[in-house]
Amino acid sequence: MSIKDNLHTIKKTISENVTLVAVSKTKPNSDLVEAYEAGQRIFGENKVQEMTQKWEDLPKDIEWHMIGHVQTNKVKYMAEYVHLIHGVDSFKLLKEINKQAKKYDRIIPCLLQIHIAKEDTKFGLDETELFEILASDDFKALQHIEVAGLMGMATFTDNDAQVRSEFQGLKNLFDTAKSKLSTIKILSMGMSGDYKIAMEEGSTMVRIGSSIFGSR
Repeated sequence: MSIKDNLHTIKKTISENVTLVAVSKTKPNSDLVEAYEAGQRIFGENKVQEMTQKWEDLPKDIEWHMIGHVQTNKVKYMAEYVHLIHGVDSFKLLKEINKQAKKYDRIIPCLLQIHIAKEDTKFGLDETELFEILASDDFKALQHIEVAGLMGMATFTDNDAQVRSEFQGLKNLFDTAKSKLSTIKILSMGMSGDYKIAMEEGSTMVRIGSSIFGSR
């Protein structure tokens, strides 16, 4: 199957109110162009340098999403153009994004990453940290970021009940956070292996790579 065919197949399974981020990390520009020509405009990368090179090389109407773990010293390289930063897992990182966005007179939308998996390898805030940030005066003083929603990754397991339970927990947090902050609208959860469960549990954005571009 071609990338175009894969995209069409996946889009048939995705609800109208769910945004598809095509995870293009490590993929050559030619693959992204094929997806672009099939109508895809939102691409997710996990390395800032690679994403910046692609931003320079590829059409300017592409929305670039940073979906990987972000180091504070790399924010400056993407502040000019990044459309959404998915994995914000500390207030320190939010402050740095705010600082770099200010240089370009931009407001950069961010998703706060919540740790929902039963694995220590995943990053993210816990419930207490999330609400401490949202309630703090330091957070309210940040003029150049917008917390647009929450993001989380479920445990990598074949146990669908566990995955569903983790997504349900994140959806509950999302609903509470939304009642405290009106800019929160996006719930990013679900990848190639579990996006259908994620959508059933309320996801509004899914990140799909291997099912579009083939395995890495």
